[in-house]
Amino acid sequence: MNDTFIKAYQDQVEAAQKAFSSKTAPALEVPPAVREIAEKGLATCRENYAKLKDTAEHVNAALEDTCTAATKGVAQYNAKVIEAFQSNVNATFDYFNSLIASKTVAEAVELSTGHARKQFEVLTSQAKDLSALAQKVASESSEPLKSSVEKTFRPAA
Repeated sequence: MNDTFIKAYQDQVEAAQKAFSSKTAPALEVPPAVREIAEKGLATCRENYAKLKDTAEHVNAALEDTCTAATKGVAQYNAKVIEAFQSNVNATFDYFNSLIASKTVAEAVELSTGHARKQFEVLTSQAKDLSALAQKVASESSEPLKSSVEKTFRPAA
């Protein structure tokens, strides 16, 4: 680039800066009708923003409540699973102790049959309990969000 071009460019930049920085820009008069429409639009925008913000805060609170309830429910469910597991392990150890102490094959078969029947009943009962607890946890976890949605959409209906 040559010096003449650079000097011309700098002169143009300075001229533009002077033109835009001068306080002599002509004042624009906004017609009252346009000003009124703009003010109404701004007021409506502020109202809608306030409503949106309020709704977002309610949904956020409902989500926090849902997560809290779900966390508590999962902890209860895990405790119930551990309890069932411990019970089943204890029953298996008791069965093996009895099996080792059996004197005859017939006694061992009888112990095995009785243990299998009892464990089947216990496992069925545990499965029902865990299923009921899972349904309870799901219901309790979804309740805060469900009630928040109902509160939000009830006024609109």
